[in-house]
Amino acid sequence: MGLTSLDKIIALQRNPANIRNLCILAHVDHGKTTLADCLVASNGIISSRLAGKLRYLDSREDEQIRGITMKSSAISLHYRHGDQEYLLNLIDSPGHVDFSSEVSTAVRLCDGAIVVVDAVEGVCPQTQAVLRQAWLENIRPVLVINKIDRLIVELKLTSQEAYTHLQKILEQVNAVTGTLFTSKVLEERAEKEKEEEEDSETSSGNQVYDWSAGLEEADDSHLYFSPDQGNVVFASAIDGWGFSIQQFAHIYSQRMGIKAEVLLKTLWGDFYLNAKAKKIMRGAQAKGKKQLFVQLVLDNIWSLYDAVVTRRDKEKVEKVVTSLGVKVMARDSRHSDPKVLLSAICSQWLPVSQAVLSMVCEKLPSPLDMTAERVEKLMSVGARRFDSLPEQTQELKRAFLQCSIGGIAPAIVFVSKMFAIDTKALPQNRQRPLTQEEIAQRRELARQRHADRMTADQTAAESCMSQEGQLTGHSTGKMESLTLKDSKPEEEEEQKETFIAFARVYSGVVKKGQRVFVLGPKYDPAQGLSMLPEGCSASDCVPEVPHLSCCSMESLYLLMGRELEELEEVPAGNVLGIGGLEECVLKSATLSTSPACSPFIPLNFEATPIVRVAVEPKHPSEMPKLVRGMRLLNQADPCAEVLIQETGEHVLVTAGEVHLQRCLDDLRDRFAKIEISASKPIIPFRETVVRPPKVDMVNEDLGKQQKVAIIHQVKEDASQGRLSDTLHVDPSGLVTLTTPNRLATVSVRAIPLPQEVTLLMESSMELIRTVEQLNMSLREGKSLDVSLRTLEAIAGFKAQLESLLQGRKWRNAVERIWSFGPRRYGPNILLNNVEGYQRPSVWQCLARGDKAGEARAQAAVIRDFDNSIVSGFQLATLSGPMCEEPLMGVCFSMERWDIQSSALPQHQGSLEGDSISHEALSDSTVERSTEPSQATHRPEAASADCYGPVSGQLIAAMKEACRHAFQAQPQRLMAAMYTCEIMATAEVLGRVYGVLGKREGRVLHEEMKEGTDMFIIKAVLPVAESFGFADEIRKRTSGLASPQLVFSHWEVISSDPYWVPTTEEEYLHFGEKADSANQALKYMNAVRRRKGLYVEEKIVEHAEKQRTLSKNK
Repeated sequence: MGLTSLDKIIALQRNPANIRNLCILAHVDHGKTTLADCLVASNGIISSRLAGKLRYLDSREDEQIRGITMKSSAISLHYRHGDQEYLLNLIDSPGHVDFSSEVSTAVRLCDGAIVVVDAVEGVCPQTQAVLRQAWLENIRPVLVINKIDRLIVELKLTSQEAYTHLQKILEQVNAVTGTLFTSKVLEERAEKEKEEEEDSETSSGNQVYDWSAGLEEADDSHLYFSPDQGNVVFASAIDGWGFSIQQFAHIYSQRMGIKAEVLLKTLWGDFYLNAKAKKIMRGAQAKGKKQLFVQLVLDNIWSLYDAVVTRRDKEKVEKVVTSLGVKVMARDSRHSDPKVLLSAICSQWLPVSQAVLSMVCEKLPSPLDMTAERVEKLMSVGARRFDSLPEQTQELKRAFLQCSIGGIAPAIVFVSKMFAIDTKALPQNRQRPLTQEEIAQRRELARQRHADRMTADQTAAESCMSQEGQLTGHSTGKMESLTLKDSKPEEEEEQKETFIAFARVYSGVVKKGQRVFVLGPKYDPAQGLSMLPEGCSASDCVPEVPHLSCCSMESLYLLMGRELEELEEVPAGNVLGIGGLEECVLKSATLSTSPACSPFIPLNFEATPIVRVAVEPKHPSEMPKLVRGMRLLNQADPCAEVLIQETGEHVLVTAGEVHLQRCLDDLRDRFAKIEISASKPIIPFRETVVRPPKVDMVNEDLGKQQKVAIIHQVKEDASQGRLSDTLHVDPSGLVTLTTPNRLATVSVRAIPLPQEVTLLMESSMELIRTVEQLNMSLREGKSLDVSLRTLEAIAGFKAQLESLLQGRKWRNAVERIWSFGPRRYGPNILLNNVEGYQRPSVWQCLARGDKAGEARAQAAVIRDFDNSIVSGFQLATLSGPMCEEPLMGVCFSMERWDIQSSALPQHQGSLEGDSISHEALSDSTVERSTEPSQATHRPEAASADCYGPVSGQLIAAMKEACRHAFQAQPQRLMAAMYTCEIMATAEVLGRVYGVLGKREGRVLHEEMKEGTDMFIIKAVLPVAESFGFADEIRKRTSGLASPQLVFSHWEVISSDPYWVPTTEEEYLHFGEKADSANQALKYMNAVRRRKGLYVEEKIVEHAEKQRTLSKNK
């Protein structure tokens, strides 16, 4: 098919029924970009000979060098299928786990996906991840099993073995889909049961319980991949061939006279051809016969490979060529590489592009087929349900489903990411081809210039040497000034990187220069509609509405891989690039001409950014350039984060090592264009306390031996000596601290939280944040209308906490939670165990109806300085005493809080006596509220003294008390852990284990892949040890094993960083100095050193033996 004109594509854009928006998803190195090359070559954009070698959609230099895709890029293709013409917006996505955020941006804009699986490696970790992402976005996948040539050439399987192997791969892929489907059905079932229970409460009667899980009725046949359904293609993209069963059914129905429908059903499966009866019969395996698929399909391909690649049998090749009726050029048949001849034959006999594109047109949905479920899911952001959205917002659903392109339909666009492009690459700045007249003009000018130069040379040769010297000196000076003048504007020009938004139109028609509303992720359409005048558009003067701004789409582009084409307008259902949004869109956004539109739900990213580095310019004067460059990088990368820490460091947070390298290269070469130096990766740790251990470091029961060491006791005495008279530490771990002005006393105890509770709180951070926001608004007297779903989620979270915090010491603990921390939503708890202090519960937002009034009445009972206690706790949990890292899984129980009356902010004479009781306190608050006039007379300085305001002292005292309480318990560091999946062959297994062992890794399990000699090893590895891990494994295994690292969880490092030998056995085992490496201490000291904190270590400067001078005489 020839090159398609732009006008043709613009015409096709207006028919949404024939548009297919699809992305290619797969594990790294499974052949996505090679397959994309074959599809691009079918449109004549690149030569079919270069397909697979060019990797056209990998337009970055580092992508070409590394051989992996690092960003999603789109291209529009035209395909004629039958009598219909289709427009395919193809997006190629990365497979490397570090760039899985790019996959999320691609998946959101598509309606379907091609999932590519390597025929040798089968389903890999990232294959599962991309299938899950496709499932979460409700898009339909089709399957391409790629690299089938490896089964023939590398594994040397027979066609029968290959059939069994392919069956297993299909089963693996379907198993992943099956688990996703099952979980969804069970969730729906649970919801339905909940509703039924509520109904049954109202209507009495005998309840008959149905034991079925609902899986029997649910129809899932359309979900699975099966060649006879037409959603599987077998291919070898590098050799340019691919087929679906339909093609062979069509070929053989003409040749054998069997109906194509019958062949379609029997070509895949346990069927064989009975030659005598000329019938297709079932039970090939039982009778030891060849399956139809092997006999009619695979055998032909195997014999072709055998003739062309293995035996290089020229006569047989000629026979095959004539029987297939393909034309092979003489230079191909004479080529020394047999693969050239093979791809020449195969690309005409079974072109992969035809097989894949016809499957896409038949099986993937058009924008018109978008399900109502997906629209509702996209529009119900945060805690709001679709039903609870305003009427006008719900009406937009129709515009979505119809892909309306009429004049009245509102334009709705979703921007999934911003990408940077060199300004010179924009279509308006591109060099246009010269006309014949211009070429003739330029030729004449060149001739003239050449003639002038010749005459000048002759005169120079005739003149004397001295004159020549002066002349050349003069001319070089002239030349230098010229080049300097020229280079300045060039430098300014180079600075320009233009941002293009990668977007899709869901409804309406967007036009060049059109003004639209930009809806922030927290925008509420109900609030927007109430604040904006009726029929307001983005071009009007709009009043201030939270999370709503206006901007104009300056230019629209058709994305064509490495190039852009300018468009005037784009109708619904198409993927496009939008210029001029860099000022108002950071990474992703929803654009609409209607303020009733709700913002789309945020993209769900699989990888969490965990690798941090501090970046600074080589020359401090270039700091502004670095700041600007980092701002641009933050906008251009969907996953990278840019922070400025309290220390003033500029920190870049990325998803992994490869991603970090790409971000730093971009910063150097594109965005900042300066020399930068990056620190070693900043590894995050957490601090926690654990229960006192039962055994010591040599596995002896504690308490049985006599403590013989004096070191530890001396240390303890010294620490006791440092304690001031305001601090008292109980042997049970209760810390009592008095403020410097002796007016307030707090007692705090640190208790380790069960691991399940910590995990639950970590996964429910958004929910805890919502609870905190609701409590804040209740305290301020505002009432927020919260969706029922959010309240249910909060109640569910509370119930889970109650079920996990069982036992005597946790009795009523959930009700007594004072605050979460750090930042009010972290995985640590402050408990209120102060006698006689009944402060409102954290869960007061759950008290609805008349209870809300009670809760507000109780709010007055909050003690003065309650906020100071919470602030002190937040500060203590934000940076722990070990190495100033956040705490995790610690519960601080507040057991006593006495405060002297003179410290209270009250009017004089309202209360007398030293210490006040809780009842008196509540009276004082009531008194103050009734007599505001008296309170105003009080001098402000009454609540402060030489130690500063009481509230500040209380914050400091609380923070110190928490830190000492933490230190009174056995302390541990928690390290961030990666799960690491490695695929390796049996011969390099030992080396893989060696590298893992050296880096503190722990193997969880290994299994052998059926039908291959590959092992899959699943291990956990500390993030701190992961730098250079992938490279080391590749080097040690000669490239035969490559790991995939994904952040998994936090894990307590079992060794105590402060441990010293105290018992006789420990002395014998570890020696007096205990100088065997303590991993936790090594990590802790590294963090302390980086932060400039004191590190306790002995440094030997000069290790020579010291000799006295007198002996040396």
